[in-house]
Amino acid sequence: MQGNLPPEAQEKIEELQDLQETAQQVAQQKQQAETQLQESKTALETLDDIEGDTKMYREVGELLVETEYDEAYDNLEEKVDSLEVRTQTLQKQEDRVQEQFESLQEELQQMLQGGAGGGPMGPGGPGAGGA
Repeated sequence: MQGNLPPEAQEKIEELQDLQETAQQVAQQKQQAETQLQESKTALETLDDIEGDTKMYREVGELLVETEYDEAYDNLEEKVDSLEVRTQTLQKQEDRVQEQFESLQEELQQMLQGGAGGGPMGPGGPGAGGA
């Protein structure tokens, strides 16, 4: 089917496929960041209900290492802040990719519809015949 398309249209289709792949990757990264964010917020809420002198441990690789309440709280707050920024950034990236996809899709539709109905409207089109 793509063999009958002009080379420009084939290029646009390949760009659309690349953008679709990128969109899937960004969506997956965003989902992972949102999951981590929710888990970190839950842990932070749990810390609010724990007394400050309670023995606490943090995971370091395969080990659990004792840590202070304040350090654990500060680390979790920092992680939440960082993940919130990351999810916002990924959302913006996802929006940009979606806009690019829709724009490219529109260009391709116009190219295919214009190619069947008449002459080119590119650089040599409207301004070339007026003189």
